Amino acid sequence: MDYKKFLYEQKKREKVLKSKASKVVVKEIRFGPQTDDHDYDFKKKHAEKFLKEGAKLKAFVFFKGRSIVFKEQGQILLLRLAQDLEELGKVEQMPKLEGKRMTMFIAPRKSK
Repeated sequence: MDYKKFLYEQKKREKVLKSKASKVVVKEIRFGPQTDDHDYDFKKKHAEKFLKEGAKLKAFVFFKGRSIVFKEQGQILLLRLAQDLEELGKVEQMPKLEGKRMTMFIAPRKSK
């Protein structure tokens, strides 16, 4: 077998495998540390829609200026979101503070 032909066939196979691979979509939802109930419910509905579509969810609380004092409120907000979305997704990464952002990742559960 010709070596060039072998390389061509190998690239062709890799291209087919790559096209069949699923692409991970990450959707973001941003909260403030003192997000009100109505705003929270509105964003939770969007999060539910994203998880039902099969996208990963990156929820984060952004602390502006001196609001970094309310770290506990931000963590409580993210944990509340994780608890509300428990049947749709599982927490990949617990809330973690990185600079002025507290981030949490939620992956969709496999549908039956």
